[in-house]
Amino acid sequence: MRYDRIGFTPSALMAREVGGDARAQVLAALGSATCVAAAQFGHWLTPYSLEPALWAVLFLLLLRWIRTRDDRLLLLLGVAAGITAQTRLQVLALGVAVLVAVAVAGPRDLLRRPATWAGVALALLITAPTLAWQAAHGWPQAAMGAVVAAENQLIYGGRVLVVLHGLAVIGPLALGLAGCGLVALVRDRRWREHRFLAVVFAVLFTAFALAAGRHYYPLPLYSAVVAIGAVALQHRRESGRRRAAWPVVLLSAVLAAGALGFTSVMAAPRFADALVAATARAHRDVPAAERDRTALGAGPYVYATYLDTAAPELGLPPVVSTNRAYGWFAPPPERQDRMLFVGDPGRLRDRFAAARRVAVVDAPTPLGTYGGMVPERAELWLLTGRTTPWAEIWPELRNLTLDPP
Repeated sequence: MRYDRIGFTPSALMAREVGGDARAQVLAALGSATCVAAAQFGHWLTPYSLEPALWAVLFLLLLRWIRTRDDRLLLLLGVAAGITAQTRLQVLALGVAVLVAVAVAGPRDLLRRPATWAGVALALLITAPTLAWQAAHGWPQAAMGAVVAAENQLIYGGRVLVVLHGLAVIGPLALGLAGCGLVALVRDRRWREHRFLAVVFAVLFTAFALAAGRHYYPLPLYSAVVAIGAVALQHRRESGRRRAAWPVVLLSAVLAAGALGFTSVMAAPRFADALVAATARAHRDVPAAERDRTALGAGPYVYATYLDTAAPELGLPPVVSTNRAYGWFAPPPERQDRMLFVGDPGRLRDRFAAARRVAVVDAPTPLGTYGGMVPERAELWLLTGRTTPWAEIWPELRNLTLDPP
């Protein structure tokens, strides 16, 4: 097995683990680096920007175990899976898919190792607090499935377009390498011990498509098959069948650079800055004697995140919201019987004796927010004379959609 030590990214390291030479490792690294989706949101701190990197670590540990049969890697794999579950619970589906795929396609020796099941136990132990919280609160993560499907219908109009969008944002190089990798896994006997990866890819890709998830849900599946595709091209090159990949590399780099520029414009803080500034002014206008009794609320959750990340020197209090994950955080303390609310107060108005609009923010960015689903024209309201305890308001108004409370 050829084994050149130049790996410097998870994809390159995976290519090295399966015998990739320097050229294959560079090609695998470029496949990941020029992924359009990675360029789109790799510079954002979100669960879906962390998940592909975390899954790549899991695949790397699996590939290294196949090469070395070092069972300590299986324990480390369990720990890494548990940590990954703190970001997104989809990794549990990956774990089940891997175990089933190995039972079907091998290497079945993996299932006979005590360290495998010890790793599974470690993963579940680390994930247990998250699962316990979900169970105690009615599994809000599961309820998000219907919300995501409805939003996809609004944005795309159907599952087929979601899948096509997901394929388009992989990028030509990564998509081509993944195709080569999947074909090699199925047809080439030298990949017999790695064939389970094709089963995992097929099962999870189909599941994500049928579940009407986000277009980027399958993205974490690609790193391993991209690496194997790069080594499969190496095998073709060594057998005398040469094809130039560099035009595809160049095209992918241009598309990735364009995606980076596009999302940099999309994430322009024009509206967020205006919203935060107007909220800070409105909060300062609240009489000092009443400021401590005035909570700061927002809806949808996107507005709450803008206020959550405001500069500390603005003096804004902690923001609360009933929308998405914010709805499971604590409500305001009962001593706060007033609220400065950013957005449409909706049903909140029924819980207060009076409501007065104090400002309007209208500073749209060129490409809108959240696919145009979140308005970039927000009203600020001062709600006074709360008539219902917060402990009753919060469970009633908690919601996962982007609608007003």
